[in-house]
Order: sequence, then structure tokens, then C-alpha cells
Amino acid sequence: MNYKKSEYYENRELSWIKFNGRVLEEARNKENLLFERMKFLSISASNLDEFFIVRVASLRDQLNAGHTKPDISGMKPSEQLDEIRNRTREFMEEQYSIYNRSLLPALKKAGLTLVKRHENLTQEEGAFADRYFQEEIYPVLTPMAVDSSRPFPLLRNKSLNIGAFLSKKGSKKHVDFATVQVPSDLDRLVRLPVKDGEKTRVILLEEVIERNIQKLFLNYEVLCAHPYRIMRNAGLTIDEEEAADLLQEIQKQLKKRQWGEVIRLEVEEGIDKKLLAYLERELIVKEGDVFCINGPLDLTFLMKAYDLEGFEDYKAPKYIPQPVPGMRDDLDIFSQIRQGDILLHHPYQTFDPVVDFIRQASRDANVLAIKQTLYRVSGNSPITAALAQAADNGKQVTVLIELKARFDEEHNIVWAKMLEQAGCHVIYGLVGLKTHSKITLVVRREEDGIRRYVHLGTGNYNDATAKLYTDMGLLTCSDTIGEDATAVFNMLSGYSEPLSWNKLLLAPHWLRDGFLHLIQRETENALEGRKARIIAQMNSLCDRGIIEALYKASAAGVQIDLIVRGICCLKTGIPGISDNISVRSIVGMFLEHGRIFYFHNGGREEVYMGSADWMPRNLDKRVEILFPLEKEELKREVIHILHILLDDTQKARILQPNGTYVLSKSRRHKLNSQEFFCEEAKKRAKTADKNEQERIFIPEKRPED
Repeated sequence: MNYKKSEYYENRELSWIKFNGRVLEEARNKENLLFERMKFLSISASNLDEFFIVRVASLRDQLNAGHTKPDISGMKPSEQLDEIRNRTREFMEEQYSIYNRSLLPALKKAGLTLVKRHENLTQEEGAFADRYFQEEIYPVLTPMAVDSSRPFPLLRNKSLNIGAFLSKKGSKKHVDFATVQVPSDLDRLVRLPVKDGEKTRVILLEEVIERNIQKLFLNYEVLCAHPYRIMRNAGLTIDEEEAADLLQEIQKQLKKRQWGEVIRLEVEEGIDKKLLAYLERELIVKEGDVFCINGPLDLTFLMKAYDLEGFEDYKAPKYIPQPVPGMRDDLDIFSQIRQGDILLHHPYQTFDPVVDFIRQASRDANVLAIKQTLYRVSGNSPITAALAQAADNGKQVTVLIELKARFDEEHNIVWAKMLEQAGCHVIYGLVGLKTHSKITLVVRREEDGIRRYVHLGTGNYNDATAKLYTDMGLLTCSDTIGEDATAVFNMLSGYSEPLSWNKLLLAPHWLRDGFLHLIQRETENALEGRKARIIAQMNSLCDRGIIEALYKASAAGVQIDLIVRGICCLKTGIPGISDNISVRSIVGMFLEHGRIFYFHNGGREEVYMGSADWMPRNLDKRVEILFPLEKEELKREVIHILHILLDDTQKARILQPNGTYVLSKSRRHKLNSQEFFCEEAKKRAKTADKNEQERIFIPEKRPED
């Protein structure tokens, strides 16, 4: 059977738009608390921005280069761009319908009024806004006029601006253009004065500027003024083979990112037609790339509104990650790992053991070396601080910092320089590949010789996102995994590639074949009449080779359950091809980020976790690691996690044969998997704490004399 037919595959970009639609559904869902709905709307806007400056920009690059090859779904770049424009207009109409017709009235009822236009301010509020402009905003602004001696200015990517047509006072024959950037370092929400007992009223910063824009052009009459915003191509063009210094080359390219090709122009509805035509001409924007918006541009400001105080009843209680059962802060972490592998489930369980692992290693006199890969870290990272301290304490510290981590390049450059100055050996990634693996190796001298301790994870070494993203981790001192970890870092720091691996599977050379082998084994078991099952959780699934293998497995009778948060190019319900495949996407208060893979293996169940999605970039263009769980109790725990995810009836949406996602609702069986894991973590922490108290306060019986 031909499994390569384009009609068997969903387009990657359109699948992503569907995913963002699921995020938007959470903003529309009135069962969610009001401020949580507002947060989801903000996230949907932020997601859309990144989609345009990365994915749409990439399609534009393909189009400009004359690339006409269809993708796996049979769509050419030009066809994809046309469909994306149509879907995006529908999506944004839905966004602003939710904002204007649902959220704003509900927020006002809750006590938060967003004044839409500065003309709607009361006399007292108007006087306050004018004073605020004069004292706080005016000194920061830089109005830029355009004339024969001053060309149209370079506008930064995603910046919010106000464009205006001006004429000399007393003469309307000659019209000039001017623009002013809305300062991004000032709070976009301006709180208006209220009397005691009154509710909160705010207005957007651009409205205050527009109200006072005449003060920026004293010798002119402002004929019209409207906000506008642009999206630019944010791709980096780096010739790694020719770059003498990768760090310097990326720094140079980062400066160009702000001035890439304009791929989208946002303006408010009702903008002066001549002003819009002028912007289109100067920014070289086609009419199809202009989006007229019924509301404020850039809804990401709603994330700031979420932080307003006094509305705690409308926000979900902040979840505090729980201690890992069996782990104790007062004990040496290495002795605890020696007692047995430790499974970590974030954010339900705290990320502290990972930080403590590196922090204790940095201070331990017996630790000889620390080696770690870093892809994205937090702004005030305790991990990088511990690595710097380790180098200062005389440890051999090797850190691979991936400079090509999109939108974290500048951030990672700062950390790389800091760690180098601290005495660490810093590697800037590999030529042609991104290092996306999550691995730490600690080499320690002990009484019985050298022992290697390893942390492997599905998520970044980022203590901030570890409270928001669901991820898995493993702490182990397995000899075989330790040997593999050493080989990984030898490969990253030099040119040494092992002939074989004990336990780990790595991309780009071994991981694809490893996954295909595991899927094929289930297929053969099914063909021989044995039970065969695959359960896999990941962020995205768009690799044709993997999907084709899954189709073959399904046709052979393998039961396949996929938990795919975002992009899914596989189609379900194709007769004789994907009848045995289910796909669900969970969108909840945490971002599902884990990568877990289960194979029944004829009853000898195998569970793997890792850093890679089933995407071509992960399997072919990145350094990724897949690692097994070998302890039976840890396997059972992860299988339990997978089954809870599959049983979710509140936040899971099931992919239908027609390509839509339908919420998996059940009146009799209500299960929100994320809430379940929160409560389970709390119960386990209490049980562990109770057991520990009993162990401490109930004395052991003394042996008889």
C-alpha cells in the first residue's frame, strides 16, 4: 500500500493554526476563571506573532527563492501562504470577538474597566492623563518626521508605533508624515485615578500618546494619527562553515533581525486610507499582508493586566511544586541517587533536586568534573551560578551553550561569556546542528573508585519554565548510562563518535533508526497475532518517515495512542490505514512539554523519555537524546502518567477524521489530568512527610542484652 499519498498528511502550518485555535478555545471557555481566560488570549496573540516571524517568514523566503516543491500534504509555499492569510483573518476575528464581546464586559463587571478610547475619559481622568504624558511619557518619546532630508525610519520588529499626517499651521496644501514609537520600557497599562471604593480603570499607553500627540509637533496641525505595528522576518542567516567565530557571527546577525523584510502590517480599523496607503508603500507591504483590527493592537498586554492586584478571586490559585517523595534536603544528593534512580515530574514536583544536584557538585570536594548542555536558561539562573562557582572551586567544568536557540541567542551569549570568564570550558554548539539534548554529567571520586552521576530530562535547565511546563527527568548513577554520557560529551567537545551505545539513542545519527525499529517491532508482533501497543507523548508530530511507519503499524493492528500538544500532520480515521490511531491534544494551565514513548514489546514493556519530538529537525538536524527507564517501579509510574493523560475528559481534544479537534467531555467521568497530578503530588508529599516523621520520632527497638 502507498502510505506516501499527500492526502494522508496534514499541512504543518495549518495544523499549528489549529493548535493555536485550541489555546483560543480556553480564552472563550467560560468554565475557566476570568483572568485565566485573559491569559490564554494573550498567549494566543504571542504564539501568532512568533508563528509569523518564523514560520510565515520561512515560507516567504522559499517563495522569494523560487521554491515550488510541495510539502508532505501537497501544498506549495504560495498555496500555504494564501491559506495561512485566510485562516489568520478568521482567527484574529475570533480573538477580537472574544476580547470585545466577552472579556471586556466580564472584566468590567469584575471591577476592571479598560477605557477603549481617550475620548471616553472623564474630565478628571483626562487631566491626569495629560499630566502623566508630560511627566512620564514625553521625555522618553522620539518623534520622527519624514521629508526630503529624513527618510522613512527603520522600525523595530513587533514595535508599536503611531503614524500621523501633519500640515504646517495655516497651510493644508503640503502634508508630511511623522511617526513615534510607543516606548516598550514603559507600562502599557496606565492606571487612572479612582475615588475610594471605586473600581480599577486603566487606559492603554498609546491612547495617552495619541491624545497628546499635538504636543510633539507644535508648529504643525495633526490631520490624523493611528497606531500601527509590523512583523519582520526574524530568521538568522548564518554560514557556520565560513564563520571564523560563531559567537561574533551570531551577534552580527542578531542586529539584522530587527530589520528583516516586513511580512505583516497591523493597523486599527478605521485608519485613514491615505495614511494606510503611505505605510504600505514605504514598508513594501502587499494588501494581503495588512490586517485591520477591531481593538488594540498586540493583545500580549493582557499578560500584564493579569498581574494587576485585587482580582485574586478571578485567578487560579498558584500551584506550589511539591517535594519529590523519598528525597530529603538534609541528605547528600549523591547518596540518595546511589540508593536508586530518581524520577522527576515537573512542575508537579519541584525542580530543586536538579538545581541541588549541580549546586552540591560545585561544592563537593570529591567531584572532579561537571559537564552540561544548556539550551534555554532563566534570567537569573541558579544553575549557571553553580557552574561558575564549580569552576572557581577548581572543578573541570564543560558547558555546551547552544547559541542558535531561537530568540534566546542574545541571552545565551551573555551566559557563555560569563561562564568563560569564570573559568568554564564553553562550547558554542556544533556546526550545522543545534544541541537540544538535556544532559548533565558529574564525575565523582568515591571509596570504590570513580562514579558518574547523570541527569537526563525532557525539558530545559530553566528553573522558571520548570514551574510552567510539564516535563520529566531522571537522576541516575547507572554505569552504562554514565559511560554513554561520557561518550556524549566527548562527541560534543571533540570529534569522537562511539561505535555503539549502551543505553542512550542520539540524533542525528541513531535516533531515527531507533524509533523506526521500535515501531517496526510492534508491527511485527501485531502481524504475528500478539498484543501490540504504542503510546507516545510529544509536542509535535510532522515527520513523514515516522508517520508512514505508524500508518503501517496501525494497518497491522497495533493500537496507537498519541498525545500531541501542537502540530500533528498525521490524520486519523483513514480506512485501513489509521483506524487504530487516536490523537489527543491537552491544553491546560501548564504547557504540556514532555516526550514519553511506550512500547508494549510482547509484554516486556519498554519506556523511553527524551528531548526530541517526531519532527525532521529533531531527528536529522539536532543533537537529541532518548533514554530508557530500566527500574520497574519507574516504568510503572510513567505508564500511570500516560494513562491519566489518555483518560483526561476535561482538557483533552480528540483529533477527528475531518481534521477538527473535539473536546473529550464526559458527564460521568470528569478528569482534568493536570489537576489530578497536582493533587496526587500533594498527597504523596504528605504521605512521605508523615512516614519521615514516624521514622524520626518512633525509636527503633534496641536489641536485647
